[in-house]
Amino acid sequence: MSTAADRFTAFVELIAPDVDAMPTTAAQMAGLAGLSPSQFERVARAVVGESPARFRGRILMERASYLMLTTDRRLLDIAVDSGFSSHEAFTRAFRREFGVLPSVWRTEPTSFRIEAPNDVHFSPPAGLRLPARHRMDSVDLVVEMVEHHVWLVGQLVDRAQRVSDSDLDHVSERSVDGIDGGTLRWALSRLVGQMEMWNAAVHDVGYDFGVEEHESPTSMRRRLDRVGPEFVDNVSLIAATGRFDETFVEAFSPTPQVLSYGAMVAHVLTFAAHHRLLALSRLRECGVTDLGFGDPKQWFAIGRDDAALDQADDG
Repeated sequence: MSTAADRFTAFVELIAPDVDAMPTTAAQMAGLAGLSPSQFERVARAVVGESPARFRGRILMERASYLMLTTDRRLLDIAVDSGFSSHEAFTRAFRREFGVLPSVWRTEPTSFRIEAPNDVHFSPPAGLRLPARHRMDSVDLVVEMVEHHVWLVGQLVDRAQRVSDSDLDHVSERSVDGIDGGTLRWALSRLVGQMEMWNAAVHDVGYDFGVEEHESPTSMRRRLDRVGPEFVDNVSLIAATGRFDETFVEAFSPTPQVLSYGAMVAHVLTFAAHHRLLALSRLRECGVTDLGFGDPKQWFAIGRDDAALDQADDG
């Protein structure tokens, strides 16, 4: 994608949370995108298949239709809020899009969305629904969730090096009997150990739980640098080859059991989310707050490079 196209896409993403932030003229939209008016017009047609004026007008008409559908506001008020100079202008534009007068449509409404070549539409209450930037199926989603987990555990371990041993070993009142060891040190070492344990299971080798006894954050970081990428690679390979339903004997529990690789990944992500939240909560009590709550939504929205900063703002 070209630089100009990137800027246009960034412009659309910028206004997506609030269509009221969309400038009223094509020249203003071009300025917000950092493009000249002629560039903006050309790129808009190439990227979304519509002129800037058509794009803006369609989105506002969709919002107007939504308001007609969900409120009892007067048509004139809706028309003015949608940028139309008069009731007559709104009526003409509405009829072009929907084939009937607004008053008729309001009594027998159809979808408020108008067909468009780009699948960008108004999204209630006041934003935009954007199409997928790239194809992501269930396998991609699982792998990216695992990548987020490994990244976040690394962030937690790094921040644990800022706190004292007494804070690492303080027993939290939020612990759940039978699941938690009670301390920040235990939670972080278990998060790393959990991945190493399942790597061992995949390759039919043993795992020494003794390494987790009073482990230092420095040791955790070294282990994670080794086992984290391996865990991602293992999950990626199992996913790519469609082997989530393949089984193995989980021999680390007091009672060995047969598990599928899918169950293994689900177990890791589910229990790890609990342990991560406990670790995050304990770090916050120690004054380390720049990770927010580790919510993966920022990871998927903006990627790992900016996720920590954005989560700090969100937290």
